[in-house]
Amino acid sequence: MSIYEFQATTINGTPIELSAYRGQVLLIINTASKCSYSRQFADLQSLYESHREQGFEILGFPCNQFNQKEPGSNTEVQAFCEIDYGVTFPLFEKIDVRGSSAHPLFQYLTQQSPFQGFDTQTVGGQTMQDFLQEKYPEIYAGDGVKWNFSKFLIDRNGLVKARFETPTEPHELEPAIDLLL
Repeated sequence: MSIYEFQATTINGTPIELSAYRGQVLLIINTASKCSYSRQFADLQSLYESHREQGFEILGFPCNQFNQKEPGSNTEVQAFCEIDYGVTFPLFEKIDVRGSSAHPLFQYLTQQSPFQGFDTQTVGGQTMQDFLQEKYPEIYAGDGVKWNFSKFLIDRNGLVKARFETPTEPHELEPAIDLLL
């Protein structure tokens, strides 16, 4: 099985088979425009622009499951991403990424790449771990997506190769992406 078995709906309401991305390296991210990590949109767009010609795509999936940081409509989400951060990579309709209502794609991603913890050697990793353990222990438990801007790196065969947690900045992914390109 691969991500090519799944379907998603674009932010404009068009269903698309993920097999349309066959042969490309993908970065699949759950996003939220009102999250403090939304600043990552700028670096994600930069990463996209610098690697797209080599067969790299970013797929953004807005989600409102974490502190209601994506309250707007799909139209509002798209406008925010395009106007505030110049996002041109594909965005999809708002979905759930954890729990019983999680989109099947994200159920698959988390099964294929279980949670390995936060990098507590970094301030961001330690802060995120402390925050979740104190405020949301139920989210911290298990392998589900932990917060907005979790990132899954997919190879050209549609297989999950790596998972990067929220505090991991987009530029830090570049060596892993380059290996797959």
